[in-house]
Amino acid sequence: MYAIVDIETTGSYAANNGITELAIVLHDGNKIVDRFETLINPLSPIPHYVQVLTGIRPEMLEDAPVFSEVAGRVYEMLKEAIFVAHHVNFDYSFVKHQLECCGYELDTKKLCTVRLSRKVFPALPGYSLGKLCRELEIPIENRHRAGGDADATVILFEKILRADSQGAVQQMLHVKSREQYLPPNLPSEQIAALPYSAGVYYFHDQKGKVIYVGKAKNLKSRVTSHFSNNHTGLRKQEFLRNIYSVTWQECGTELMAFLFECIEIRRLWPAYNRSLKRFEQSYGLYIYEDQAGYLRLTIEKKKQNLRAYYSFNGLPEGWQVLRKLVNQFSLCPKLCFIQKGTDTCMGIKENNCRGACEFRETPADYNHRLLEAVQSLQEMLPSFMIRDRGRDSSEESCVLIENGKFYGMGWLNKEIQIRNLEDLKEQLTAYPENDYMRGLVYTYAEKWPDKKKVWEYGSMGVWE
Repeated sequence: MYAIVDIETTGSYAANNGITELAIVLHDGNKIVDRFETLINPLSPIPHYVQVLTGIRPEMLEDAPVFSEVAGRVYEMLKEAIFVAHHVNFDYSFVKHQLECCGYELDTKKLCTVRLSRKVFPALPGYSLGKLCRELEIPIENRHRAGGDADATVILFEKILRADSQGAVQQMLHVKSREQYLPPNLPSEQIAALPYSAGVYYFHDQKGKVIYVGKAKNLKSRVTSHFSNNHTGLRKQEFLRNIYSVTWQECGTELMAFLFECIEIRRLWPAYNRSLKRFEQSYGLYIYEDQAGYLRLTIEKKKQNLRAYYSFNGLPEGWQVLRKLVNQFSLCPKLCFIQKGTDTCMGIKENNCRGACEFRETPADYNHRLLEAVQSLQEMLPSFMIRDRGRDSSEESCVLIENGKFYGMGWLNKEIQIRNLEDLKEQLTAYPENDYMRGLVYTYAEKWPDKKKVWEYGSMGVWE
């Protein structure tokens, strides 16, 4: 038994909107066997644009039943039937939500006449109900009313059943089929073609624009997980309606997928991505010259128009690095803003200040040593690469950290011999870095130390 359903609502998502009209037509595959249609009082305002679209005005619903009064009848008609609708997940989410509020648990198979029409009637100009009715010469009355749209969907469904020579209906109803959960406009063939490897995937809208970028250790599993629940929230419902295609790039390893996701989100700025869009290092190490001519080191929040000599994700990390430089190069703690509350720092135990705060050391001597300290900070930062699996057996993935910063990544022929940093950099694509990406690489290197090759500086550099 099929239950062809259409509803009118006060809004686009079930969690915060109500049903204003409901029509259910029970069909045994050959003929209509029962029908139920009613207006419903949603107990909430109806937006003006909905009134204009449907013609359902508030005064029409004053004497209409609330959903709880018809919930029993609705549940009895639906509980053992296959739920059929145009854009089925939309109608199903509203009806299921309303039934749950009344104590009924709906869990039925679903069929989407949008998806079925794409399979049975390929290459049509469009698959909205109105366009299908024009192309297939289906009469439709009371458009955008539950009864009129349900009657048109019944005729459409009957045409689908008669023309379904390839068994599309049965394939969609198969117990292992996930197609009934897919967005109505997303071709199932694209899901079937997804590999089981690590990579980055892109959801595109009707115009081909990327609206979401994600990473995956297993592309097929991760992409299908987006459709494994029928969340009733606005963002999820809009997201699903706007997905028209999916593309992907295999990356070889989860690390490459994570890094490439960061890069692509910053490049494409997809509408439905929230995280990683604005991630920046919080603090930086800055140098400025005071009125006496002494260079000063300070840790401050990142400044857009000033160069930071080093970046930190938090103040504790910044102060730890600065104290190490002060001790190692006998810098003045006061001029580095580590010591506060006294005029000078001379005579304090375990302090190596050479008198800059008392003007006993010239600015030229002090500044020379401070610049040496900053230079050492750059030189002591590690340079290493991570070589791991590639996208196929002929290549390896490679990520390069140069002087402590993420330089770039790419894929190398397995047989290539990397003799120096410059040779390697010519094989890779350089990308802007941030602290999050750098942290991903360092964490991966700690987890898989055998994949890390460190560049040792000297008269003849070597990968160790």
